[in-house]
Amino acid sequence: MRILLWHVHGSWTTAFVQGPHTYLVPVLPDRGPDGLGRAETFAWPDSVQELSPEQLAGTEVDVVVLQRPHEEELAARWLGGRRPGRDIPAVYLEHNAPDGEVPNTRHPCADRRDLTLVHVTHFNRLFWDNGSTRTTVIEHGIVDPGHRWTGELARAAVIVNDPVRRGRYVGTDLLPALSEAAPLDVFGMRTAQLAEHLGLPRERCRAQDLPQEQLHSALALRRCYLHPVRWTSLGLSLLEAMHLGMPVVALATTEAVEAVPEGAGVLSTRAEVLAEAARRYVHEPQAAAEDGARARRAALSRYGLKPFLHRWEQLLEEVTRR
Repeated sequence: MRILLWHVHGSWTTAFVQGPHTYLVPVLPDRGPDGLGRAETFAWPDSVQELSPEQLAGTEVDVVVLQRPHEEELAARWLGGRRPGRDIPAVYLEHNAPDGEVPNTRHPCADRRDLTLVHVTHFNRLFWDNGSTRTTVIEHGIVDPGHRWTGELARAAVIVNDPVRRGRYVGTDLLPALSEAAPLDVFGMRTAQLAEHLGLPRERCRAQDLPQEQLHSALALRRCYLHPVRWTSLGLSLLEAMHLGMPVVALATTEAVEAVPEGAGVLSTRAEVLAEAARRYVHEPQAAAEDGARARRAALSRYGLKPFLHRWEQLLEEVTRR
């Protein structure tokens, strides 16, 4: 099967392209958001092929995986007038929780009969107004990085991109109090000014923007994984941390309450409970190791690569037969 999709979310795409198909990824000279091409920081197989818009015009495509509203028009233009849903089978993959007038936010693909809308969490499907569009949920799959946790650094790891701009959405305002319980190492893009923005000394909050290939090893050195996000889709970084064998301390919001079972960490809507959990893991490495091992087992069972690819295979076969 020849599948056209844009390189939008590197971690999710890395799992998706492990399947048995040929994956066609648009590329533009500037490698901007609509033409990133192959990933440079993730390991993708040779079955992922870069194609320019000119090359796509004459290429056979079996199914299109749309991920952003404007991609439908891009696809029609770059595929020589062939429209997703009408001329080529299509699914729309929704990565994000709704924004705006939640829970009345209407999905851009609501009331469509010509495609299937795929959500990555049950929470997202519940909160989006999907109208009459056929919907399904295919939960995340993770390429297993292995059980790497050592916890040798008595610090908590946080992953968040653009924490200053995104603020309360990602729990940036909670970090000062949490850093009193456990010193924090914050990883992600545009984190350099975080400590200064929060007025925190470096020993309580260090920010690092590491290359993807170094991130898992760096996370595994920290005692626990802290996820203070108020409103988002389920972060792949949380699932990756669980795969690494890290115990999780997270706000009990969105899909986190489904992803982190009892014994794999601590979930609460009370910031003081999270602070106490982080403090305990920092001071009790054996407890962190035991809960982290349970977190890994739970993540492998629910978010392993094999079930993820199997569910996608079933859906793609179904939509291309219709």
